[in-house]
Amino acid sequence: MTNRVVLIGHPVAHSLSGGMQQAAFDSGGLDIRYELWDRVPLALPEAIAELHGEDFLGANVTIPHKEKTVPLVDKTTEDAHATGAVNTITKDGKRLIGHNTDVAGFNVALDALVGKQKMPRQAVVLGAGGGARAVVYGLIRQGFQRVIVFNRHLHRAEGLTRFFARSAAHMELRAMPWHESVIEAELSKTKVLVNATSVGLRADETPIPAELIPPDLLVLDLIYNPNPTRLMRDAEAAGCSVMGGETMLLHQGAAAFELWTGTKAPLDLMRMKLEEAIAAGAAGLADAESTGPAAEPGP
Repeated sequence: MTNRVVLIGHPVAHSLSGGMQQAAFDSGGLDIRYELWDRVPLALPEAIAELHGEDFLGANVTIPHKEKTVPLVDKTTEDAHATGAVNTITKDGKRLIGHNTDVAGFNVALDALVGKQKMPRQAVVLGAGGGARAVVYGLIRQGFQRVIVFNRHLHRAEGLTRFFARSAAHMELRAMPWHESVIEAELSKTKVLVNATSVGLRADETPIPAELIPPDLLVLDLIYNPNPTRLMRDAEAAGCSVMGGETMLLHQGAAAFELWTGTKAPLDLMRMKLEEAIAAGAAGLADAESTGPAAEPGP
């Protein structure tokens, strides 16, 4: 029987996980098929329930379902419980186990972005969804002392900071209103900027104007597009160090692979397949732009 692993999200057509994971399964001689399931929020409970079928090995969960998946699984691991978000599901018999491998992926990406510098202690996070929860939890565990969260809807940012109130008792974790003057003031006092919004995923847009970005920031955009996002281009032009979401995607995917299969992920192969998919996406985007209406950027 061919086992199945699915990616549940809305949308999912842009995802690079399918090619990366399928190549990893095939390289190990594993009879597993990775599928993309585009499911609107109302269809999420039915999609999760379907995973109880014998042919399902597990799932990935992406925007906008990570938080809503938590009450739909039978058990959550420490990272999923601590973040209030699930991005990977495994099975223990008939039970569905919710994990959050975004945390591990973010930690690798942050270490790569910081490089040989001393780990900073202040950060600004844009967004308050499932990705932002993994980021904030990772920053707390890395010993950051001040983290400011901005979201277009302030109550969501406030909900995120309340969720982490106990684990962040040793530090300053605050939600602030999305006003350009406030964002600019906070960026002038910080070292790390993480974009955990979806702005820039499907259009050449940025969550914040270029003139708000000071030089020498470390900027991580969780979006993984074929071309650098507008935020990344603006930040690089301002003299910042920038990184897209590919490193986080790769390492959260490798962690998920190991949870599903119990074997070590072929990291070099997965990296190569991810790079090929990004390059193919960039070439396709260039062709579309040269022959017709501008295409939306996306993996």
